[in-house]
Amino acid sequence: MRRPALHRRNENGVAMIFALVLVLVLSVIAASLLFISRSETWSSTNYRMMTQARYGAEAGINAAANYLINVYTPPGNTGADQYGLYTQTGPLAVPGSALPATVQFGGKFVALTSGNPTVPFAYTYPFPQVQTAFNNAVTGTIQSGNDTLSYTAYATLLSMEQLSVYGSATPGTVQTWLITADGNIVGLQNSQVEVSAVLEQAPVPTFQYAAFATNKGCGALQFSGGGSTDSYDSSAITFNANGSVATQNIGGNVGSNGNLNEAGAPTVINGTLSTPALGVGNCSSGNVTPWTDTGNAKVTGGVVTLPQTVNYPTPSAPNPMPPTTNTNLNNAASCASLSGCSTSPLGGYQLASGTTSNPALYGNLTINSGATIHLEPGVYNINSLILNGNATIVIDPPVPPTAPSQVTINIAGAGQSTPLDLTGGSLSNPSYNPSNLQFVYAGTGTLNLEGGAAAAGIVYAPNATVTFNGGSNWYGAAIGQFVDDKGGTALNYDRRLQKALYTLGNWELDSFTWKKY
Repeated sequence: MRRPALHRRNENGVAMIFALVLVLVLSVIAASLLFISRSETWSSTNYRMMTQARYGAEAGINAAANYLINVYTPPGNTGADQYGLYTQTGPLAVPGSALPATVQFGGKFVALTSGNPTVPFAYTYPFPQVQTAFNNAVTGTIQSGNDTLSYTAYATLLSMEQLSVYGSATPGTVQTWLITADGNIVGLQNSQVEVSAVLEQAPVPTFQYAAFATNKGCGALQFSGGGSTDSYDSSAITFNANGSVATQNIGGNVGSNGNLNEAGAPTVINGTLSTPALGVGNCSSGNVTPWTDTGNAKVTGGVVTLPQTVNYPTPSAPNPMPPTTNTNLNNAASCASLSGCSTSPLGGYQLASGTTSNPALYGNLTINSGATIHLEPGVYNINSLILNGNATIVIDPPVPPTAPSQVTINIAGAGQSTPLDLTGGSLSNPSYNPSNLQFVYAGTGTLNLEGGAAAAGIVYAPNATVTFNGGSNWYGAAIGQFVDDKGGTALNYDRRLQKALYTLGNWELDSFTWKKY
């Protein structure tokens, strides 16, 4: 049977249908690609604007932090803005924050604002001139391409504490602030980001190291000739069989804002070296490295990199200033000629002490010819002090034993390049508590210290050169612009100093959080 023939005219238009379907598919794909491309473009734009707004908010954080650190003066004991006007309460919830506050003024939170409408409370700083200065400092704009970015900030005072700052006659105030800043871009598209951070300053022990040099250059800290560091604890002191203090080969940490230059195989730092200096190799003015080692000297604990330089404020000048008259103490006759000098019941001679508000005043004292001078607890303002001819200074115990035991010697150094020189004699502090003998000096001269069997004390002279001689022991700590132990002295750090004699620490900005509106 013959099949009917196929008629090709029945296939007319099929190619056009396929073409239309293909065009439709391609159109859908193209539209999808355009949509994706547009979405990616908008997404990139939104991300860019959000990032710019966040950078703007961080600029507000930094502007506020800069004002609080470098311009703002915390409440003190003088002037209108006094510490006593504020009240300290238990933790109170701060509106808009998970962090509590403890400071109030007139029953309200204490805040520095800039008129930002997002501030969740209406409280301001109680002194308008401070508020105005803050507002001017933290409000600004940044041009980013075609966009104008604005930022503003406010700060809430979370906590505040007043403390006695070592070496200063003026108390210090430590604070913690919560800073919140907004970054805004207003235009065809808007973007707003809020960033918060905590700016805080804490009290820290002044003497955290066996030796610290404030200078930022090479050789700020020098050890050689068998010099060393280690540590002990004067609150739980023990002695070796030969009567010397038992020390431990740990905890003799040293620090410098610059470089440690250490030489000689017997020379060893039994602890860490802390410094903000970076790099390796030889130290030079253009490349200050942390540690220069010559002759296999050691730092057993390695190098600790500090995030920033350590600031030791210049101590207050002696008040009142001592005289500049010259006095040589040789014997009983010379002692009788000096007001405040008398025969000591312990043998030798005794200098009368004073108090913080009424210190004893002495000029340029030179102690000669084996004379022994006793210092009772109290405050001495001395222009200069020199030991010659095996003279001795003895720190007497307090009477009664429960009375204050500190001897503080404030050195003026007027007209003296070396206002303290103990190399011609010896120093005896039988308590081995270095806090019982404090040398404080604001000048730029040189202080020469002599190690000994019972030489215990602390030296605070952040602008001066401090040198150790004698090849024996110094129990305590020293802070100077330059600290030089080339005479083989063992610096025995008293770990008890980690809980005493506080100063203001560096400001820290931390606990960053952010959100987009």
